[in-house]
Amino acid sequence: MEVRASCLWVADHANYVAINAKAIEHVAEHMQGAVPSVEWDFEKIHFYDGGPLTAQYMLVLDAMNFCFWPDDELHYEHLARGLRNALVADPKAFDADRLQSYTGPMLRKLLNWPRELPLEEERARLLREVGSVLAKNFAGSAANLVARAKKSAVDLVELVAGNFPGFRDHTVYKGQQVFIYKRAQIFVADLWGAFKGQGIGEFKDISSITMFADYVVPAVLRAWGILEYSPCLAEKVDSQENIAPGSEEEVEIRACTITAVELLREALSNRTGEEVTSVQVDWWLWSSGIQSIKATDYHHALTVYY
Repeated sequence: MEVRASCLWVADHANYVAINAKAIEHVAEHMQGAVPSVEWDFEKIHFYDGGPLTAQYMLVLDAMNFCFWPDDELHYEHLARGLRNALVADPKAFDADRLQSYTGPMLRKLLNWPRELPLEEERARLLREVGSVLAKNFAGSAANLVARAKKSAVDLVELVAGNFPGFRDHTVYKGQQVFIYKRAQIFVADLWGAFKGQGIGEFKDISSITMFADYVVPAVLRAWGILEYSPCLAEKVDSQENIAPGSEEEVEIRACTITAVELLREALSNRTGEEVTSVQVDWWLWSSGIQSIKATDYHHALTVYY
């Protein structure tokens, strides 16, 4: 998988975002190499039944796991909990044929959200895409999709990106192809976390997954001095100006976030002599962010990818 290499290339050629190596070492030293343990679903907002329906839930959830603004009251927890409650009320709510019929207003009703969702029609379209591809290629079952990867996280990411166009989170930066794949990778990590690395969630190469470049983690890294923005980019972020998806600034924020987390992971691992995964570091940074970083510190890009 080319996420690490392509993002490192961006970091090496970036004009608007820089990675402060001394800040990384400072954080690693402060943590004494130990990543605080963050349990998957520490907020108790997800559906889990120990079987294939959980995989179906995860794919539906991660198909729509993006853009929780400009509605200031909408957060990831509302999506995760709303889908869980809908599935508990109707275990067939995410059957492939049902998914193919969803409209924006139907999705809003499913989530019990009182007004139009951000990018509502795109969310509904992506649900229909998930239903259609599952029905056509995987007998309607996300568990069949997972099984085809044969316990390989990398293969599952590639299967998801290859079969579902809405998960193809890549772009071109200065003539180079850049792969980020936030939602495809987080689908793998969600399965691994929910099933505790067993059964449907067993992946022999989970360490191959990078962090999941979103709005929250870059804000944490910037607050800690690990990411540094140029004056013009800092002004845009601080003033909540929309940054164009695919622009050099936006790609640099996400790619440098991935590279910075890789460097932090290595620094933490070197201090203990034990393997630290990017998934662990991401969960720690994300949980820190939603508890300590204001939403006004996030960069804004109107996109379906995060």
